[in-house]
Amino acid sequence: MTTLAPAAHRPAVLADTLIPRPTSTAAAWVHTGALIVAGATFTALLARVEVPMWPVPITGQTLAVLLVGATLGARRGGAAMVTYLLAGLAGLPVFAGGTGSLAAIATPSFGYIIGFIPAAALIGYLAEHHWDRRPLLATAGFGLATILPFVFGVPYMGFVLGQTGIPVSFALLMKYGVTPFLLGGAIKCASAAVSLPLAWRLVGHPRSKK
Repeated sequence: MTTLAPAAHRPAVLADTLIPRPTSTAAAWVHTGALIVAGATFTALLARVEVPMWPVPITGQTLAVLLVGATLGARRGGAAMVTYLLAGLAGLPVFAGGTGSLAAIATPSFGYIIGFIPAAALIGYLAEHHWDRRPLLATAGFGLATILPFVFGVPYMGFVLGQTGIPVSFALLMKYGVTPFLLGGAIKCASAAVSLPLAWRLVGHPRSKK
């Protein structure tokens, strides 16, 4: 029968190394909440790094998702993306172009934002198991996490465009939902795969041998 390891022995992520968790329960909740809000805020800031395109813009959001997930871990990284999504739906100008409202649900790009949640959780899980400390594993992990927003975003985009009367085909989905993002996605993935192992070296932690 498999049991969870005690909290003290669970793999630490970068955030817990830079800002150790408080020992008291109340302070630990505040610490966790602050990190989640910081992750959502960072994503909102990189959403402003934008190349306008139709129907989905190119933004810095995906890089933020990768870095936030890897730095905070699976639960807090996923929670940061949920917070980001809910903040936008509540009307805060956190989405691309400084937008935010319930109307975002009807936009072709909203499916990608939904995909940010499992993407951050996945890379956070892998980071908890030290994938972010070795360049090759980091590259593989960030590559996998980069794919997830497309898994959600491309079908969602097709559905929304179809509702507007635009004929939707596989070629159209690839042309507007995948191809424009391949180069940028590769650059973001490589950037994250270089920065996280480097960050671990700077804080004095050797590469995991796991």
